[in-house]
Parts: sequence; structure tokens; C-alpha cells
Amino acid sequence: MRFFADILDTVRRRGPVVHCITNYVTVNDCANMILAAGGSPIMADDIAEVEDVVTLAQALVINIGTLNSRTVEAMLVAGRRANSLGRPVVLDPVGAGATALRNSALQSLLREVRFAVIKGNISEIGFLAGEDARARGVDAEDASLVTEGSLKGASDMARRLSDSTGAVVVISGAIDIVAHAQGVWTVRNGHPLMARITGSGCMSAAVIGCCLGAAPEEAPQACLCAVSSMGVAGEIAAENMVGMGGGTGSYRSLLIDAMSMLDGPMIACRADVKNG
Repeated sequence: MRFFADILDTVRRRGPVVHCITNYVTVNDCANMILAAGGSPIMADDIAEVEDVVTLAQALVINIGTLNSRTVEAMLVAGRRANSLGRPVVLDPVGAGATALRNSALQSLLREVRFAVIKGNISEIGFLAGEDARARGVDAEDASLVTEGSLKGASDMARRLSDSTGAVVVISGAIDIVAHAQGVWTVRNGHPLMARITGSGCMSAAVIGCCLGAAPEEAPQACLCAVSSMGVAGEIAAENMVGMGGGTGSYRSLLIDAMSMLDGPMIACRADVKNG
């Protein structure tokens, strides 16, 4: 495996264009995080232009957080076009299992679009894997969060979904899991404040898009780079809050700041990534 931390420096050099069809709650944060990582965001969701926009991009990120019938069709059109061009596609199945609309949209997306990466919390990934996972809005239930005790079961579930879809599967949480045919990795970076702001998961998917756009042939390594980068940025943001008296709004800005100042050597120094 190529040293995954190098990929962020590749992002900085290549500046990949990342096309996001994402939710309106976090769209600005995702755009700013892509810029902070070194990419260039395009946040276009009109069906009349998504094929043209995908043609300009190096990666496509599909996030179903604020789904509607219009955007479902745009996602399908964009995803099929990205596949035809060989562009990697990331799926963030926000709220999977919560409503009939989401479940129907996910069935269509998984049937018609080939995804390089599927990234979600354990509840969302569990639903896609056919497990007894219950969605609670866009968050995993506390009882189903990845812990040291549940790590093996969650890793096995991620590996099964990866085997059935061909995608790298990322489970986000206090412990992040990256699973693929090449193996399963855990990432133990991050800070509890990341769960106190809206959009940290959406931003993580956007950074995965950046890393994939820069290294499309190295999807597992790109995911490890993106997930560890977000975690390390979360730690640095919390450290920078000490003594300033800030709250969660300050933390959100500091998280983006921290990402903008990361580089490969910093990630290599701080990343807590283990195989298995």
C-alpha cells in the first residue's frame, strides 16, 4: 500500500474538481472543506446540467441528506455519466432506513450507479448491508456506535457490504472503519466535538471525493487519507480552542482552518491507523 498520507499532498498539487450533489444543510461547509483540502467544489444539482458538470469534475459525491424527487433523478443521471467517464463516485446514504423515499432512492442508486466508496455511520451502513440497524434522523443510535467491543462485528459488516458492492466501505464514528477486498483498517483519530456540529460526516465524504479525485486508482488509500485527515483536523481544532472560550460555532470554523493547514507529514505523524 502506498503511504496514504502522501495523497493529501497530491490533492494540493492537482486541485481536483469535486462535483457534489449534496444536502442544503451542509452544502456551504462541504464546499469550504473541499477548498481547505485543496480541491475545487462545484455544487450543482439541476438535472439539465449535471452531466456537463460531471464531465468537468474528477469525482462525484452524492449525499441524500435532504432528498427530494427532483434531486434523485439528477443523482441517477450524474452517477451514470460519471461511470461512463470513469470518474469515481462517493455515496453518503444519510438517514438510510428512515423513510420509504430514502430507501427507494438508495435501491435505485445502488442498482444503476457503480460506487467507488460508500460512507456512512453504522446505522446507515447496517441498513444497506441488510442488518437490523435503525435510523434516528441522520445519526446512529448510541447503542450501535462503533466501540472496541463492537468493532469486529462492524468490521465484518463493512467487509460484507464491500464484497457485495465492490465499493470501499467507510463507517464513520468515534472509531472509523475502512473496508475493502484488500483488508480492513481502523482509524482512531478525531474529537467528540465533531459530533456536536452539523455536517462533519458530510464534510468527510467531500474530502473523500477530493482524495479520490487526486488518486482514483487508490480508493482504499484515498479513504484512509481523507478519514485520518478529518480526524486529525478535528483534534487540532479542539486543541486550538483551548483558552479562547469558544463553543461549537468556533469549533466548526477551526475545523476548516485545521484542514487547510494539514499536509502529508502532519498526517503521517498524528494518524492512528491500524490494519485489522
